[in-house]
Amino acid sequence: MKHLFIAAICGLFLFSCGGAASSSTETSSATVKDKPIPTFNADSAYTYVQKQVDFGPRVPNTMAHDMCGAYLANELARHGAEVTEQKMTVYAYDGTALNGTNIIGSINPEVQTRIILAAHWDTRQVADQDDDKSRQHEPILGANDGGSGVGVLLEVARAIANSPDKPKVGVDIILFDVEDYGRPAFEEDQSGDSGYCLGSKHWAANPHKEGYSAYYGILLDMVGAKNPTFLKEGVSMYFAPRIVKKVWKTAQSKGYGSMFVDQKGPQLTDDHLYVNEIAKIPMIDIIDLDPSGAQTFFKHWHTHNDNMDAIDKKSLEAVGVTLLQVLYNE
Repeated sequence: MKHLFIAAICGLFLFSCGGAASSSTETSSATVKDKPIPTFNADSAYTYVQKQVDFGPRVPNTMAHDMCGAYLANELARHGAEVTEQKMTVYAYDGTALNGTNIIGSINPEVQTRIILAAHWDTRQVADQDDDKSRQHEPILGANDGGSGVGVLLEVARAIANSPDKPKVGVDIILFDVEDYGRPAFEEDQSGDSGYCLGSKHWAANPHKEGYSAYYGILLDMVGAKNPTFLKEGVSMYFAPRIVKKVWKTAQSKGYGSMFVDQKGPQLTDDHLYVNEIAKIPMIDIIDLDPSGAQTFFKHWHTHNDNMDAIDKKSLEAVGVTLLQVLYNE
């Protein structure tokens, strides 16, 4: 996936970097009193990432994409979720018609208070950040960029399904499609809409259920690399600082403070932006960012090295356990 800096349009969100919106977001040192949660199996989450990669690149309008989508919907249903497949045709930056599917798995569908857990399941159609220019026009496997977030969410669904105790809130696992089919960096003309996040834009304007609303949402993006640093991303801090505080405080209470870093990150264009802006649901982004600012994302971003070698079970576990604790603490 590609996330663009939107610092240049900070004024559009009515805040300045480091402005008043972040004043109440510092993590408290108070201890969270955690409720019991189901066991998150990191081996299972890793296997879910592997199974996606085994289909090959999941680029819209390809057989691998369609086969993987069917697999994901089936897994959510197998774990007891009420599954909705939102079919759509959207148009890429170059006018290409892309057939996509947002996959929604609803847990406790009868409960009114709902929380969204989201990730994108498609992969990049080009490796435009790869050092090997001869392979930049080839699609990537996207083990971390796409696969890791989905793997965590499938394991969260499995863990809840296998537990006698369910969260008191309703949970909607939303797997957004057509997130990563944006304009390649090697194209000379970079004007106009970059073409990312088409599936989340569609869902935000056309929710899977009429009148749908949620208490808040958490987006996972590139959460499986070794030694990740999840910074407090800027758009999340503007729209949902309270949720950022809740999630980071929970992660730290579980011993994952080295990953969930108490440091502000840049503002990014990602699926959560459109859920916030269009659907008016506060959503945050858990995403691996470089705290030094030397680069934005993990080193294999949009390259052919985004394969299973980039995935660490400890990172998947940290994110999955944190999500389950947040859900069960509600």
